[in-house]
Amino acid sequence: MMSRRGCVLAVAVAAALLLALWSLLGGWYGSGPLEKDQNFIVPNGASLSAVAERLEQKGVIRSAGGFVLRARIFGGGGGIKAGEFAIPAHASPARVLAIISSDEVIRRFVTIPEGMPAIMVQERLMAVPQLTGEVAAPEEGSVLPDSYAFESREPREAVLRRMQAAMSRTLKELWARRAPNLVVKTPEQALVLASIVEKETGKPAERRMVAGLYSNRLRTGMLLQADPTIIYPITRGKPLGRRILQSEIQAVNDYNTYTMVGLPRYPITNPGKASIEAVLHPADTDALYMVADGTGGHAFASTLEQHNANVAKWFAIRRERGEL
Repeated sequence: MMSRRGCVLAVAVAAALLLALWSLLGGWYGSGPLEKDQNFIVPNGASLSAVAERLEQKGVIRSAGGFVLRARIFGGGGGIKAGEFAIPAHASPARVLAIISSDEVIRRFVTIPEGMPAIMVQERLMAVPQLTGEVAAPEEGSVLPDSYAFESREPREAVLRRMQAAMSRTLKELWARRAPNLVVKTPEQALVLASIVEKETGKPAERRMVAGLYSNRLRTGMLLQADPTIIYPITRGKPLGRRILQSEIQAVNDYNTYTMVGLPRYPITNPGKASIEAVLHPADTDALYMVADGTGGHAFASTLEQHNANVAKWFAIRRERGEL
């Protein structure tokens, strides 16, 4: 039979064990010291110990050593993921580990609109403060306009490579499903023509019609006479901000379709998927001419006589607006 002294000792040991267990549990599931919500970055390849040190430095947890110990006892001691995470105020260490071990990574996006030229893609990437490193203007036409997710502190060059890989993949897929008997004979030619279609119309419903018109001109050996091809060598795709000069219309270079037969040598912007599809599935039309119709779209014509009548209507509209 246990003596009184033995009973007292047993109770003391049990109490100490309970206190230790309570301390372990309380230090794991109790409120943390973080005063307000904070974003926290887990670097690629970081160990649990290294992350714990950073969490303590940021005031997210009280003790790096205590966090690692409890994580190994209660949380499996690993499985953390790289990325940026949102840590709520007073999050318990258990909650913190659950967050940085989950897929709750903060998603940030950079958007490249359809028709944004390469020089402006570079400017947009350089303007994102969460990205790192320098990036040069990409090759024109190499970027697929879209919204791209990125992680904080990710290199700009890595994001650009994803944009370019998306264009290469999309162009390959669309080319494989192209219509027969196209005037463009290679994916590269399709990309160049799509860049012109992208800049020539702001109306999605017109894309196939514009593609059909330019396909007809290419097929018959007519000059494309696309104004955006005059502007591109001057501004690299940025708005001109004034009327085109006669000397610019007559300029001979790799882009100006007023002084060359056929396609420009290179794209004049980054066309979107819809413009590429339009070029690969152009409208079945006999149109050879187009002029603005006053609504943001164009009036199309198959003869010069019809075109001249449309031009006269457009000039009348501009006079009514006080633009002439």
